[in-house]
Amino acid sequence: MIIMGWLNIYAAVYNEDRTGMIDLTQRYGKQFVWIIATLVLAVFVVIVDNRFYLFFAWFIYGALILLLILVLLIGKEINGARSWFEFGGLSLQPSEFAKFGTVLALASFLSSKKQDLTRLNVLISAVAIILSPALLIALQPDMGSSVVYFALFLVLFREGMSPYVFVSALLMLILFFFTLLFDKLYLLVALVAFAFFLSWFATRKWKLCFSGLGILVLISGVLYTLDHFVFGSLGNEAIIFISVLFSGIIYAFYIYLKKARNIMIIYLFLIGSILFVNSVDYGFNNILKPHQKERVSIMMGLKSDPHGTGYNVNQSIISIGSGGLTGKGYLQGTQTKFKFVPAQSTDFIFCTVGEEWGFIGSIVVIGIYLFLLLRLIFLAERQRSAFARIYGYGVISIIFTHVFINIGMTVGLVPVIGIPLPFFSYGGSSLWGFTILLFIFLRLDASRTEYLI
Repeated sequence: MIIMGWLNIYAAVYNEDRTGMIDLTQRYGKQFVWIIATLVLAVFVVIVDNRFYLFFAWFIYGALILLLILVLLIGKEINGARSWFEFGGLSLQPSEFAKFGTVLALASFLSSKKQDLTRLNVLISAVAIILSPALLIALQPDMGSSVVYFALFLVLFREGMSPYVFVSALLMLILFFFTLLFDKLYLLVALVAFAFFLSWFATRKWKLCFSGLGILVLISGVLYTLDHFVFGSLGNEAIIFISVLFSGIIYAFYIYLKKARNIMIIYLFLIGSILFVNSVDYGFNNILKPHQKERVSIMMGLKSDPHGTGYNVNQSIISIGSGGLTGKGYLQGTQTKFKFVPAQSTDFIFCTVGEEWGFIGSIVVIGIYLFLLLRLIFLAERQRSAFARIYGYGVISIIFTHVFINIGMTVGLVPVIGIPLPFFSYGGSSLWGFTILLFIFLRLDASRTEYLI
């Protein structure tokens, strides 16, 4: 993958006046130096005693958290984000290295005394380990790198986190997009209807569900009448929420008497969903930056801006689509040669693959990543040490998220958030970060017969 990435970086920034592949004035020449340094780094990582990574996990995590704080204070600002340390002509991005430190700390915590993620205090501690670097990176601001850390919730799910938490997070993501796509009132009505359907499915009692619906309609009617003639400022969304709250209070006696745990979970899901839907507008308009809102809107088809914010994605899709089945041939990409796609050697490196290698070449690259991920899952499952298994799934989660988001944003499936394609994109920090992340796991796997924890 590193060699394929290097060849594609050469193609992406190809200059007919400078054809030497080890020209240090060009990006492909600099990447070659990073690759050589990476080989040395990989050897160093695998010769270190495997117990070092367990015993010094928290020290590594703390040191990298400190670097994330320092970069906010003295880091160099590039493209509006203070994410880099610069040493002469060398720039390093600590957020790329913080990934393996976070995975080490998470593995150390979860493997110590066999922590039970169904306990709230354990879950909160694990979430704090994940979110601490994510929040510091978001302050730079680098939302793309920050989002990647949320992939580690897949590790928590694998290690016993309640499926309700995982499903709730997935539903929140779906509701976020639904709120932007559909009228809020219709969406709230649909949520209430879905909750009643789930209640019937859980109890198979039509009488109970119709009674609840009748109570909800009665309360809603009273509130609507009062709002129309007295208050005049509640609004339909607030009326639905208050009606659901009062209906829940009335049904609390039934839930307590029958110990209807399923009904209580459905009710809490409904309350949480309504609150979330009503908060999306605020979050979308006040938390996301204008260019981030533009990217989300363009991705969802809410607006079109092919010459502005949507230019990168539009040109990316044209570039990949123009490759056809077999591609235009190596160094023959016209979109590449005429620099139509910005950041084509970094975040949009997959465009070069699509244009010059075509559909077949793209499938080969995706297939290589799929093989790597399946191989890593196999390695993680054969670990005797909980520490090594958890770390392995952390590696899998981060690499999968990077591949999915990076390729997804080049074809318009996800918003453009600017994260590299592992082992492919230009950049020393990214290449070193992924190498350390992966080779620590290979070192742990090589010593899987030794008991760690």
